[in-house]
Amino acid sequence: MSAAGPRPRVGGLRWRGALRHRNFRLFWFGQLISLVGTWMQSVAQAWLVLLLTHDPIWLGVVAAVQFTPVLVLGLFGGILADMLPKRQTIIGTQAILMILALILAVLSWTGVVQVWHIMVIAFALGLVNAVDMPTRQAIVMDMVGREDVANAVGLNSAMFNAARIVGPAVAGLVIGAVGVTACFFLNGVSFLAVIAGLLAMREADLRGGARLARPRSLGEVGTNLGEGLRYVRRTPVVLLAVALVGLVSTMGMNFNVLMPAMANDVLHVGAEGFGFLMSAMGLGSLLAALVIAYLGRPRISILLVGAFALGALEAVFAGVRIFPLALLAVFGAGAGAIAMTATANSAIQLAVPDALRGRVLGVYLTVFAGSTPVGGLFAGWLASAFGTPVALAVGGGVSALVALGATVWVIRSGHFAMPRRPGRRPVPPAQIGAADQRAHPGDRRIGVDRRGVSVSTEE
Repeated sequence: MSAAGPRPRVGGLRWRGALRHRNFRLFWFGQLISLVGTWMQSVAQAWLVLLLTHDPIWLGVVAAVQFTPVLVLGLFGGILADMLPKRQTIIGTQAILMILALILAVLSWTGVVQVWHIMVIAFALGLVNAVDMPTRQAIVMDMVGREDVANAVGLNSAMFNAARIVGPAVAGLVIGAVGVTACFFLNGVSFLAVIAGLLAMREADLRGGARLARPRSLGEVGTNLGEGLRYVRRTPVVLLAVALVGLVSTMGMNFNVLMPAMANDVLHVGAEGFGFLMSAMGLGSLLAALVIAYLGRPRISILLVGAFALGALEAVFAGVRIFPLALLAVFGAGAGAIAMTATANSAIQLAVPDALRGRVLGVYLTVFAGSTPVGGLFAGWLASAFGTPVALAVGGGVSALVALGATVWVIRSGHFAMPRRPGRRPVPPAQIGAADQRAHPGDRRIGVDRRGVSVSTEE
C-alpha cells in the first residue's frame, strides 16, 4: 500500500489519479452538478440584464459589481483559507450561494426584478466568492496530496468545463421555453449536491497541515499578506503564472460580458445560439482540461501557447459572421483559456509550500477573478461605444501580444534554464548552485525538454 492510500474498486472500476481519493470523488461529483446550475444562472443573468437594459455596458457594470469584492478582499480570503477549517468554510459559503440564487429566482418569478436587484445580489456573490474561491482551491491538496494534485487540477478544470457545456446549452433551451426564472431556481437546488458531498467527507482523510494562527492585530494581518506577496514576487514560476493570467484575464476573458450582445446583435442567433456559443467554448475547454489531466504535470510551453491561442482566436471570432465558424473560433478560444489557467493553477499548487497555499492562491485568484471589474467595464464601454466586434478584437489582440511578451521573457530570463540541445532533461533542484539557491531560496526551477518547458519542483 502506498503512502497515498489504496486504489479502491467501486463496482469493479479501479479509480486512478486524484479520483482514487474518496473525499475528492465526493467533492468532484458534487461540484459537477452544482456548476451546471451555476452556468445556467450565469447565462440567464446576462440575458436578463440585456433584456432589462438593451445596452451591453450594463453587462460590464454587473460583472464589475460581482467581482470587485474578489479584487478587494481576495487576499484576505486567502488568509482565511489558511486559518479556518476548509471543509466547514466551504459548506457555509455554498449554503449562502444557494440562498442568493433562490432569492433571485423569487424576484424574477414575481416580476419585480430590476437591474439594481441583480447588482445587489451580484455584490453579495462577490463577497462570498472572495472566501470560497481560495478555500476551494486550497483544499484540493488536502484531499489528494502532491502526487495527484496536477491530475486533480486538470480534472477540476474538466469538471468546470463539462458544466460549461451542459449549463449554457440547457439554459438557452430553458430560457427559450419558460424564461430565466427556472434557471435561477435550478441553480439554487443544485447546491444541495455539493453540500451533501462535503458533509459526507471523512475529516481524518484530509491532509492539511497546521492552520495559520488567527491574527491579533492589523499589523499581523499585513505581515501574513506580505508573506504571500513576497513568495509570488521571488518565485519565477508563480510570478509568470500570476502576471500572465492576470493580464490576459483583464483584456481577453470577458466573454460573459460580450457574448450575449455578440449572439443577439451581431450573429442574430438569439438565446439558443448564445447558449450553444457558450457550450462550444466549454467543449474546447473540456478537451484541453482532459489533456492537462492526462499529462500530469504543468508545462510552461502550454501556458504560453494557450494564452496566445485564446487571444488570436478571440480576434478571429470578432470578425466572423457565419455561425458555424463562430462556434469553431470560440471552441479554440476556450481550449486556449483552459490550457493557460489550468497550467497556471497546477504550477502554483506544486510550487507553493503548504503553509502559504491559501495566501498564494488568494493572490492568484484575486488577480484572475478580480481582473473582471476592470476588464468587464472596459469591454462593456468599448462594445457600447464602438460595437461588440471591436471590443472582442481589442481584447484578443492585446492578449496575444501579452503572450508573446511573456514568451520572450521566458526565453531571455536567467530564471529559466535553457538547454543547449534538444532532449536535455530538466535541471534537478539538487544541481542548482548553492549561491543561486541562497539568492533565490523560494524559486522553483524550470527546465526544457523536447516536449516543452516543464515545472520542476522540490519535494
